[in-house]
Amino acid sequence: MLIRFLKPDFEFTDTRGSLTQLVHSGWNQVNYITSVAGAIRGGHFHKRNTEAFYVITGRFHLLVESSDRKQREAYTMKAGDFFTIPPLVAHSFKFLSDTMLISMYDHGVELPDGDKDILTV
Repeated sequence: MLIRFLKPDFEFTDTRGSLTQLVHSGWNQVNYITSVAGAIRGGHFHKRNTEAFYVITGRFHLLVESSDRKQREAYTMKAGDFFTIPPLVAHSFKFLSDTMLISMYDHGVELPDGDKDILTV
């Protein structure tokens, strides 16, 4: 399996609403992303970074492929899904509905030398 599904560290719900603690350590960059239905994103991989995604709302098709192109997997992701993509795994998203998600990088995309850890396929 090219990706790994995660569970939040903590979840709490009462009459006021809910709180979901995704993680409490290990991530250096956190992004909030919105995408409209029909949009395509990704088409890249990271040499150094493990990237995690938590889907807040919406649905999308995720296509992942190993760097040697011998493994290819497809998933349909929905609200509540939480997963990681390791380094050297190419990933592309096709959004089926308007979507909100969180992405996290264990190192961060911007490298100390000014380059970015995003390589297109």
